Amino acid sequence: MKLKICGMKYPDNILEVGSLLPDYMGFIFWEKSARYFDGVIPELPKSIKKVGVFVNENTEVILAKAQKYDLQAIQLHGHESAEFCLHLKSELDSKIEMIKVFSVDDDFDFELLKPFEAVCDYFLFDTKGKLPGGNGTTFDWKVLEKYPSSKPFFLSGGIGIDELEAVKEILKTNLPIYALDVNSKFEIQPGLKNIEKLNSFKDILKTSNL
Repeated sequence: MKLKICGMKYPDNILEVGSLLPDYMGFIFWEKSARYFDGVIPELPKSIKKVGVFVNENTEVILAKAQKYDLQAIQLHGHESAEFCLHLKSELDSKIEMIKVFSVDDDFDFELLKPFEAVCDYFLFDTKGKLPGGNGTTFDWKVLEKYPSSKPFFLSGGIGIDELEAVKEILKTNLPIYALDVNSKFEIQPGLKNIEKLNSFKDILKTSNL
């Protein structure tokens, strides 16, 4: 089970989180976010993939950020079309992963995923809320029983230590869950992560063989 820690903002905190060796670290390039990142990313272990999170951004800006910050993955958190994803992927370095986010509620239509199957490396399912992400609430994971695809996905939306038992249960299914994506449940303030909580979470994942 991979781990993505998203919404990083402060250099010293980024280094602290980096010492925990998550598989992915997310930086939000949406100016309306309280976790908006516009700084310098300190040098991180090579094993950590840096993810740029964008919301309805134009291709030129995404390409520029990908080059400036040496991103290994692009996460699209807006209303980007499959055609947009295809065009962006053709412009990006072929090694850069593309993650398309879908905000889920009880009435989510999984037919919406079909056009994106061939143009994204992963899906990410987050809770439908007022903001594109970081709302700190979970959705009913039973909805994912209807998931019609074999494409691996990130599970996101208000995941914290209290959700670990539910995580263990959903991992007993045959769903292709690739990674857990955590953010607001581990924050002291927006963008500033609690290292002790994250370390405990990671330890529990390890000892639970998740």
